[in-house]
Amino acid sequence: MDTADIRRRFLAHFEDAGHTAVPSAPLLLDDPNLLFVNAGMVPFKPYFLGQETPPYDRAVSVQKCVRTPDIEDVGKTTRHGTFFEMCGNFSFGDYFKERAIELAWDLVTKPVVDGGWGLEESRLWPSILQGDDEALKLWMKVTGLPAERIVRLGPKENYWSMGVPGPGGPCSELLYDRGPEYGPDGEFATTTRTAMPVELEDRYLEIWNLVFMQDELSAVRSKEDFDISGSLPRKNIDTGMGLERVAFLLQGKQNMYEIDVMFPVIQRAEELTGRRYGANHEDDVRFRVVADHVRSSMMLIGDGVTPGNEARGYVLRRLLRRAVRSMRLLGYDSPALPELMPLSRDKMGETYVDLVRDWERIARVAFAEEETFRKTLQAGTQIFDLAARDVVGRGGTRLSGDQAFALHDTYGFPIDLTLEMAAEQGLTVDEEGFRGLMGEQRQRAKADARSKKGQHADTSVYRGILDANGPTEWLAYETLETESRPLALLQEGRPATALAAGEIGELVLDRTPFYAESGGQVADAGTIAFDGGVLEVVDVQRPVRGLVVHQVRVLEGEFAPRGDLHARVDPDWRTGARQAHSGTHVVHAALREVLGPSALQSGSYNRPGYLRLDFGWTTGLSQEQVRDIETVSNQALRADLPVGWQYMTLSEAKEWGAIALFGETYDDSKVRVVEIGGPWSRELCGGTHVDHASQIGTVVVTSEASVGSGNRRIEALTGVEGFAHLARERDLVAQLTGLLKVQPDGVVGRVQDMVERLRAAEKELERARQAQLLAGGGGLAAAAVDVAGVAVVAHRVDGAAGGDVRTLALDVRGRLDASRPGAVVIAGVADGKVSVVAAVNDAGRARGVSANDLVRAVGQLVGGRGGGKDDVAQGGGSDASRVDEALALVATEVARAAGA
Repeated sequence: MDTADIRRRFLAHFEDAGHTAVPSAPLLLDDPNLLFVNAGMVPFKPYFLGQETPPYDRAVSVQKCVRTPDIEDVGKTTRHGTFFEMCGNFSFGDYFKERAIELAWDLVTKPVVDGGWGLEESRLWPSILQGDDEALKLWMKVTGLPAERIVRLGPKENYWSMGVPGPGGPCSELLYDRGPEYGPDGEFATTTRTAMPVELEDRYLEIWNLVFMQDELSAVRSKEDFDISGSLPRKNIDTGMGLERVAFLLQGKQNMYEIDVMFPVIQRAEELTGRRYGANHEDDVRFRVVADHVRSSMMLIGDGVTPGNEARGYVLRRLLRRAVRSMRLLGYDSPALPELMPLSRDKMGETYVDLVRDWERIARVAFAEEETFRKTLQAGTQIFDLAARDVVGRGGTRLSGDQAFALHDTYGFPIDLTLEMAAEQGLTVDEEGFRGLMGEQRQRAKADARSKKGQHADTSVYRGILDANGPTEWLAYETLETESRPLALLQEGRPATALAAGEIGELVLDRTPFYAESGGQVADAGTIAFDGGVLEVVDVQRPVRGLVVHQVRVLEGEFAPRGDLHARVDPDWRTGARQAHSGTHVVHAALREVLGPSALQSGSYNRPGYLRLDFGWTTGLSQEQVRDIETVSNQALRADLPVGWQYMTLSEAKEWGAIALFGETYDDSKVRVVEIGGPWSRELCGGTHVDHASQIGTVVVTSEASVGSGNRRIEALTGVEGFAHLARERDLVAQLTGLLKVQPDGVVGRVQDMVERLRAAEKELERARQAQLLAGGGGLAAAAVDVAGVAVVAHRVDGAAGGDVRTLALDVRGRLDASRPGAVVIAGVADGKVSVVAAVNDAGRARGVSANDLVRAVGQLVGGRGGGKDDVAQGGGSDASRVDEALALVATEVARAAGA
């Protein structure tokens, strides 16, 4: 049974049981605790937390997930993968334990011909939380299994919570016995355990976890240490079944990497490397890492992630580089992703068609990152070679943990590669020191993650307002003014009775014309008038779906929430906001017209008169491309393209060609599609817009720049702000024409001529300065001091920086008698910084004098360091007050080295 069929059967089973099928959310959600969606229930968290009312009582989904805490274990076990699909069924206050058990047992045991999976009942072992006698009796009732066939486990295994105060509850897992070849025989269910024994994890494979969400948790100290403050008012069901785990069981495979959607990558990797999967464990792990990481990277890029050095981008970069590194360790040095990722696309694209549609963009991002990493490997190899030579030069045989960590952390050089290359040169690596530094780094990351825990906003007060009054009548599309009634006033999250002049609070109205910040568009500005005063609207948000909350400041009077209010949006503000938001859509369409359909927006921000648009692209744009984007945008304005919007289902919008923003979630029941010029620009959007493109006024692109690897940003001005920018540039040109005494079209030529003459003058001055500097070289050489038979020059030059110091040191060394040992140390002082260069001739090196040693000795005294080779070395420092003392040390160091 292929993976797609398993997925279809799961969805059909629960749809037949009255569940609403919910499409997978993107891997990116706006959640302060998560980089990626890591469980099937994550998109439903607002319902479980009581922040929003679910639109259905029962739901089923197959959710894309990514987990990376155990990335180092990928390929080593049957259970660890970074990307996976989580099948789940959910009940929001509808059915509970018994029905959840019935539905799960029926699907896994129902014959294949009847739409089930046909797993043998004799191999299935349910588990329960120790002490959950209700679950024990229900499992026995539903399945007919005796009590000794039901495993009791402690809260570490079978109690679920989100790690923060909120809902929680006991779990029941469905375990599948793979047979004695995967683990020892013996008593399994009769003994109560806190957790599954490690030696049995491969044999008794968990395939499905049923969470009975029934408790209200408080004071959550750890997964096993928390307080239960009471029962939830509505008991919920949340289940999670790993699609890949069921697939390898039903397909008769040994692990998840061998299933139909992953193994083709391994087969191609075998062909490319000449190695064979199954020949040895080390190679098998590498093959599995490749299969897993290629798929995971593709799915992340598909959902809008681009490689970077922080957060999500860093995870993607690490996955891509681990895949490339694993191919290298398998013996394949050529670009690997162009050979492997299309195979993953072909298999996963059967379900996720966006992978095929967006393939050009996905491939460009992935392949560019591999090319960057190949260059990193080349640079890292050079750094490694220097470190290895330094170790050997000091008579050592071990690369330090600090050096290995620097290669990994600074240059992205994998430790496996460091170990391999060190072994080739007969060196070892202080792995313990490296692991210690890595551990410290992980602890810092975990501490940072813990500090962000619990940042789910407490929305209970807003939820109460919504439940008591119903949703806000939101009229931002229809009007700029409303007569409104106050429903609630809050200050610092608590109900308030009044606000004095200058105080800030949150006001909820029964109706409002104000646009609440969303979709990249800032909130409206304006006022709310009351009897005896005026409120300034500072911000507008939607803390829970359906409720609009205004942050207000009292400008006049003292405000108490009673009587009728007059809410008024600043019309100039709204006009500017509409121009900027419609301008963003226009620039996005122009961008795709100039660069191609794979140039997709990955984020945006717009306020009156200003817009910025981020998009996935791996190279900088030329001036001509930027000019073309601006031209196409303004041609759309000149053509006065009509702007319209209509509501439809998400599936209808996609069929219509509408573009959805990465990371956004949409309700499939109704989405708003904004179009400009018909099919020229169609996007899902809830913002405010102009009626015709000409109302945008103008689009003036002010910058295009990188905002991280694989991401670019365009900034532009619209409306009055755009015209003001052009006016400032016109005034600047007028000033230049007056100063240069030329016509506007001659400014560039005149400036170029002046720049060329200035550069020529600077070069002439530089030549004169260097000639003056070197003119004293002969005198310095003639004044060399004999130290133990070595001619020594130690000289200070004020005003000279690194390049000049090096030039003078080499010049003086060249003027010394080549047959006589000689050493030159020049220290330059400029802007409080010290530059030191040492140069020793062949005869001097034969006497044991090293330029490297001289620079290190001098560098220590001037508060810096340096190094190089025995013939020439350079360094510097920040303590110019000790330069003379450092130069006096040179004679002592030469005498010691020469054996005097």
